[in-house]
Amino acid sequence: MSKRDLRKYLASLEKEDLEDQILDLYGRFGEVKTFYDFVFNPKEEKLVQEAKIKISEEYFPQKRKRAKTRRSVAHKYIKHFRKLGMEPVMLANVMIYNIEIAQAYSADKELKEAFCKSLYKSFEEAVGFIIQNSLQHEFLERMNKIEINVQEQSWPNKYRFEKQMDQFH
Repeated sequence: MSKRDLRKYLASLEKEDLEDQILDLYGRFGEVKTFYDFVFNPKEEKLVQEAKIKISEEYFPQKRKRAKTRRSVAHKYIKHFRKLGMEPVMLANVMIYNIEIAQAYSADKELKEAFCKSLYKSFEEAVGFIIQNSLQHEFLERMNKIEINVQEQSWPNKYRFEKQMDQFH
């Protein structure tokens, strides 16, 4: 069904029937419930803090011995927050935090190329998102610190981070 057809269908419904359908969707589909819960009571700070805790657990676990270092955990939160329409500043904060916590983990470790490549992808996405939302001034200091850490830790792809930061300025 196209959006146009859906619009026609919704326009043909009585207000009460439309309300019933939305309530039915709310009860049946978790994503609809999550969306409406977020719209009416965003609690963005709480969601960001929960995401940061989960992301940091990937690198500095409390309950297990070894870190898993999965970028996918942070990416899942970022994708979810984008779907919800979270405030761009909050979302950018999570994107940058993901890189910062990974760099803290890698500071005294032997770097693997796949790890560096993966974090570069996260960095590239963060730069693009921040530029797209005109938030450079707000995050310049943190982004510069990430680039400095890449240089200090001698990442094999450090020149790519430099190129991304050229776009940032």
